[in-house]
Amino acid sequence: MQGGSGQSPPLSESQFRDLYRRLGSTVPWGPDDRRGGLNYITSAQVLAAAEEVQLGRTVSLAAPIETLPGPDNPEPAGHQMTGPTDRQAAGSGLHFARDRLTMNIHGDADSHLDALCHVIYDGSLYNSVSADTITPDGATELSVDLARDGIVGRGVLLDIPRLRGVSWLEPGDHVTADELAGAERAQGAQLRQGDIVLVRVGHRRRRRELGPWKAADARAGLHPDALELLAERRVSALGSDGNNDTAPSLTSGVAFPVHVLAINALGLHLLDYLQLDDVIPHCQDAGRWSFLCVIAPLRLPTGTGSPVNPIAVL
Repeated sequence: MQGGSGQSPPLSESQFRDLYRRLGSTVPWGPDDRRGGLNYITSAQVLAAAEEVQLGRTVSLAAPIETLPGPDNPEPAGHQMTGPTDRQAAGSGLHFARDRLTMNIHGDADSHLDALCHVIYDGSLYNSVSADTITPDGATELSVDLARDGIVGRGVLLDIPRLRGVSWLEPGDHVTADELAGAERAQGAQLRQGDIVLVRVGHRRRRRELGPWKAADARAGLHPDALELLAERRVSALGSDGNNDTAPSLTSGVAFPVHVLAINALGLHLLDYLQLDDVIPHCQDAGRWSFLCVIAPLRLPTGTGSPVNPIAVL
């Protein structure tokens, strides 16, 4: 695996637990809170984010849903036509084309949003909510329904391959806190309270040009220490064109340390496997790397996540 600039060492399990406790102590909303980072988005910040719109362009930040199996998609979404029948299609009168979609929300190919109930660590969800609230019928606490009114705010794209001068980060590589800060400076995109932070590692471009691989075993992502910078900036949500977590894991004994820190410790909704390449030329035309971002998950009252199609409005 290739290494990038400014690499940070892996964490031991005890170092990770120290980081977990430290980040959890920064959450300011008290033991009854269930919204996490969404609390950082105020009405004033939504109005300010709307002022980011200068070009009148809308761009999807999601990849097309994949219905074919592959090394990173062993359980692809199922898309089935349920109508019309051959007789209906050829006949006279009114008929409807109908279809059905089934999918594994938390796979390694399709763009999705992770709810605050998605990560259980040491028997607890975010803010010490008991894991017993996850039942065979779904989540009774911290479900994706918390975001039913949408996550709307200022989206900021931090393009790490652009910072490094490469096409993508190789699987196994990771992004440090220093690189997030470096991308801020290079792109003139200082993170503010309530921002929706989107970190591009080039996963989608690599997949498109070289073909899919088993991303569960090898992928670029954030170093766990990078979450300290995001906590300091008080961001509202975090997304990436990868899984956000590096594989193999950079933490002994914890397979998904960024998921644990972001969702369970900080209460940040995570967006995995976005498609961030299409918005880049529009950011270049606008001369900035921030935009109004609208994230609308499905209304799944007990869901642990949702397929999602975030929209950047520039």
